Amino acid sequence: MVTRVPEVLLRHRIRIEPYIGESAYGPRYGAPVPEVPALVSPSVRMVRTPDGRDVTSGSQIIAAPDLACPPGSRVTLPDGRVTTALSITRHTAPGLPVPACSEVMCE
Repeated sequence: MVTRVPEVLLRHRIRIEPYIGESAYGPRYGAPVPEVPALVSPSVRMVRTPDGRDVTSGSQIIAAPDLACPPGSRVTLPDGRVTTALSITRHTAPGLPVPACSEVMCE
């Protein structure tokens, strides 16, 4: 039984700087996590952010179910473009033979 998305399917590598809050000088980020296995897809979709805004997402990332990428995190995509995580969804299906994963929608 598959319990998580197999890493062999996560062909891209991204870098994540986790959002940790605001300061007097703007957003603060944690230590960068390089070489995170992911599958990146350029896909334009409307996404609702945690604060209720409807925004357009330009990239979708599929990664391991335990991915640490809170909304607001800075993400460097395989092509070098730096974007911001808008939302993260954890997909699980306990008891079913489908893999668990995290889906991150980015600007």
